[in-house]
Amino acid sequence: MKAAVLKSFGSPLAIEDVTDPVPGTGEVIVDVVATRVLSYANEVFSGIRNYALDLPVIPGPGGIGRVRAIGPDATKLKVGDWVFCDPTVRSRDDATAPDITLQGWSARDEGGMRLQKHFRHGSFAEQMMVPTENVKRLGAITAAEATQWCALGTLLVPYGGLLAADLQPGETVLMSGATGNFGSAAVAVAVAMGAACVVTPGRNDKVLTDLVRRFGNRVRPVKLSGNESDDREQMVRAAPGPIDVVFDIMPPSVSTNVVRAAIMTVRAYGRVVLMGGVGMAGGPGLELPYPWIMRNCVTIHGVWMYPPDAAMRLTALVRAGLLRLEEYEVKEFDLDHANEAVAFAAANAGPFKMTVLRP
Repeated sequence: MKAAVLKSFGSPLAIEDVTDPVPGTGEVIVDVVATRVLSYANEVFSGIRNYALDLPVIPGPGGIGRVRAIGPDATKLKVGDWVFCDPTVRSRDDATAPDITLQGWSARDEGGMRLQKHFRHGSFAEQMMVPTENVKRLGAITAAEATQWCALGTLLVPYGGLLAADLQPGETVLMSGATGNFGSAAVAVAVAMGAACVVTPGRNDKVLTDLVRRFGNRVRPVKLSGNESDDREQMVRAAPGPIDVVFDIMPPSVSTNVVRAAIMTVRAYGRVVLMGGVGMAGGPGLELPYPWIMRNCVTIHGVWMYPPDAAMRLTALVRAGLLRLEEYEVKEFDLDHANEAVAFAAANAGPFKMTVLRP
């Protein structure tokens, strides 16, 4: 099969023929029809992000495709099924605290690297081998629609955080990082889940206005000033009542003051979800006052990715018409132009923009 291979950090992807994958027990082969090219893929491939990847590797986290072959333990999947390939691969020998690797993208720790030795190659290829439990049936779609369904990979990340927060219909949620790629996806998911109000702080007036245009008056934008106490007050005022959930998905470059201002808007007995990258690039850690957390009975969740059943539940929101994949503007590339796709994705990042490879 043809694949795009990362042979060394800092070198272009090599488009070449490689050996077809062969399934064993607990594995499925999928013909890849469409897969996302993340906006920061260039930083991963150059080595800037220092992701744990054992090279050479076929990169690409997840994708949309059709089942080509199944192992003997599959009882529901059939050859030809349209599926979403979930890149969040978990070890099978510890149900309580499994090691995790993002197939074709990165590993979290030593255990994840060991897991990556087997489930290593991703979706920048005509075929990929996926753990059986990571192949999620989508139902009937067309080959053309596969491109739009790639948005699941973006939407699932904030969905995992909102599931951890147990967001309920009618609640108010504040999205810290709402003007970014994952933050704007979080707004879409929260509205689909029935949030009565989504407070969206940010500095980008154009994006804030666009969020209101897309999702209506349940979205309450707040223009950040950079002053922690003033911003906190403005965010609280924007909400029609107490803020039940604060969801943070700010990037590593953001000041901890901005994140703290958002977090401390949450009501007593409220919930906070941390999914962002603050502190990952060095610098001071996030400081939150112990007495405030304790006396207000605030619950703080650290969340990475999403639970195994999230893809099926999110697909149901799409099928019900509550979540629109059509919000995404898509640019397609074929596999021969994978390097051009990586460059395009970096230059055209932003809310509801998606670059897709069609192997």
